[in-house]
Amino acid sequence: MALLNPVATQIVRVPRQKLSAKSAEVFLKLLPNLSEGAQATHRFFAIFLSAVAGIGLLILLAVNILLAQDAFTLSELKAEAKVVADQREAINRQIESVSSPAALAAQAEALGMRASQSPVFLNLDAQSQALANGEVTRG
Repeated sequence: MALLNPVATQIVRVPRQKLSAKSAEVFLKLLPNLSEGAQATHRFFAIFLSAVAGIGLLILLAVNILLAQDAFTLSELKAEAKVVADQREAINRQIESVSSPAALAAQAEALGMRASQSPVFLNLDAQSQALANGEVTRG
């Protein structure tokens, strides 16, 4: 008879907030307490990030040192190239002064050569060569 009684068949309404709080308590009792482990994990993570940042900064420092060394080497090589170019230019000027016509004439006179009073020019044409050899007469 109790089933037909309207008071007994009413559903007991519990507020939703109270229900969600109770279900959260029950759920949290199933899981272990992680607060101590979480602090240890946070500390490990902070140490790990610090180590990674430190190693990254050391690598960056090494790369900058290598680049600076290369820059100094490059500037030294540029200075050396400029010195070599200046030496090459001085040698070229000396060659030009020694091979000038006036210098060649002076060296020839020093060796006992004398200038020709009637210069003859060599013509390598076939007809001119035959004329020079007396094979063909003019006219």
